[in-house]
Amino acid sequence: MLIVDFDPQGDLTDCLGWKNNDALENTVSTMLDDYINDKDIKYASLILKHEEDVDVIPANIELADFKMRLVSVINREQVLSSCLEPLRDRYDYILIDCPPSLGMHTVNALSAADQVLIPVQAQYLPAKGMTKLLQTIKKVQLKINSNLTIVGVAITLEDSKTDLAKSTTETIRDSFGRNIKVFDSEIPVATKAGEASISGKRIYSYYHEYIQKKIFTIL
Repeated sequence: MLIVDFDPQGDLTDCLGWKNNDALENTVSTMLDDYINDKDIKYASLILKHEEDVDVIPANIELADFKMRLVSVINREQVLSSCLEPLRDRYDYILIDCPPSLGMHTVNALSAADQVLIPVQAQYLPAKGMTKLLQTIKKVQLKINSNLTIVGVAITLEDSKTDLAKSTTETIRDSFGRNIKVFDSEIPVATKAGEASISGKRIYSYYHEYIQKKIFTIL
């Protein structure tokens, strides 16, 4: 599996263990620049290998001015798609992590994708932004990528102890569940998930190590 960090904040890259991502010589921004300037993309030096058997194309703050670099580019909405096309046959899955905005980054990601999964926090403002996001997806389907489909909506950071989270979750299901699949499972707020992000490991590996340490301490 290949994971593409397409967020200028580089949070995904950070969470996977590359803390000083601004010091990385080759990132998704490098890949885009090579394509825009008609250079060969050096995938071998671009793709990082994570210890848990996933490949990563990292990102950092250099991606922030991506929109400016596309001003004179033909088919600018499909630059990312063109960059990733040679990698399609090498991986079973390619996951693209998008920034929480509806700008050119997200449009490029939607243009490159076959399916889109929508995570939404069980809070008022993220839920409110769902309508605008669905409008953007619809435009991409009509004008750029007719093969794009919505897998469903995953409710995240759900705190069942608060009335706000409960009412927001109900609103999401009532408002969008008739037309889009809203997964039954809800991802709760979890301290260990946040700690796993800091450690650069998936939650299962981190929690397994945590349990081992706790048992060792007790013994």
